[in-house]
Amino acid sequence: MRTRAHLYLALFTGLFLSPFFHVHPAFADTVDTNPLNRDPQVRDAFLRFYIMDYNGAISRFETVQAEHRNDPLATDYLLYTTLFKELYRLDLLDTTFYANDGFLTGKHTVVEDPQARDQIMGLSDQAVDQANVELKTNQNDVNALFARGWAKSLQATYLAMVERSFSPALHLALQARSDHARVLQLNPNYVDAKLVVGTYEYVVGALAFPFKILIGFAGIHGSKATGLEMLQDAGARGVITSVEARTCMMLFLRREAKYQDAELIAEGLVTEYPRDFLFRLEVANLQKDAGLGLKAISSYREVVDLSKKPGYFATMHLELVYFGLADSLRGQRLYADAVGAYLEAAHQPTTSPELKRRCILAAGQVYDLMHDHDKAKQQYQAVIDAGSDTAQADQARKYIKSAYVGK
Repeated sequence: MRTRAHLYLALFTGLFLSPFFHVHPAFADTVDTNPLNRDPQVRDAFLRFYIMDYNGAISRFETVQAEHRNDPLATDYLLYTTLFKELYRLDLLDTTFYANDGFLTGKHTVVEDPQARDQIMGLSDQAVDQANVELKTNQNDVNALFARGWAKSLQATYLAMVERSFSPALHLALQARSDHARVLQLNPNYVDAKLVVGTYEYVVGALAFPFKILIGFAGIHGSKATGLEMLQDAGARGVITSVEARTCMMLFLRREAKYQDAELIAEGLVTEYPRDFLFRLEVANLQKDAGLGLKAISSYREVVDLSKKPGYFATMHLELVYFGLADSLRGQRLYADAVGAYLEAAHQPTTSPELKRRCILAAGQVYDLMHDHDKAKQQYQAVIDAGSDTAQADQARKYIKSAYVGK
């Protein structure tokens, strides 16, 4: 089960977790792609997406879709933006959540929006149907194959990350991989297809031998080296998957504890998109994970300072910044500042109920580390009051009886 968990985790975070498209002007005309990807209206829509203005991107993509009613790629654009707007609302785009197996084994609470789900599933089905119509005319239409694979990968992402329906999601992901492998068979210069195929190569190549044999029976083989090579090419030359490929590599490197290499990628993305909230957050998170506590504290505080500039970030979840800052301060034994940061995170307007309980619980633990059990008990009781039947409440009851002393 543990090996299978690693497969699922890699497939549904490394493969699809990335907030942006990007076009490298130097390479855009040297690779093959659907001409619609180079349309000025499309590029303008993604410029809104680059700064996480999801509503602005959606309105522009709705115009593109209206002008290209039968093009599955136009539907994919709208699907992609709608999906990631919802993932961001649900706090599912912070890669800290995927840096360990807690994504699969934990009890992360997600309150699904039925209307958003129906819209995402409807757009995915529409894109697949539109692609199938084109493939009936020409089964080797690489643009239709790419669009169909992309739609299925996005639907798989929703099923895995929101509904945690891993088996159906894996089935769709395998179909997406098959479509994009076919694209590369027909046209090796269709570089964007290397994202999905390269990720599968890496993931399967990283599997333990027994499970690799099991996957092999399904006709799937992999190589970490080949996968990284494909991802690097997509990162360097991809028309619409450059950032996806680099984000994918960044997550793999993070899971392998190669924090410095991952941070270099994150820093490069921040240089390209300085107003992107998530990439700035990722830099600080990687520094924290690497044990560079003071450097991480500085980076988290920089994000907080930037958030105070009107309109600098189109959207943000500052609770994630304060939570990372608090952990870093705690690691440096700056306990009073850590308590303040945890409570700041707990009371942000976008903080989810689960994260709020985690923050307050952590504040109580830090008070215990400061040998102030009376204040710690106040925090623990607040956790229980915020959700008496939760895992955090169970921990709080334990610490009320016996003070937290650290791991």
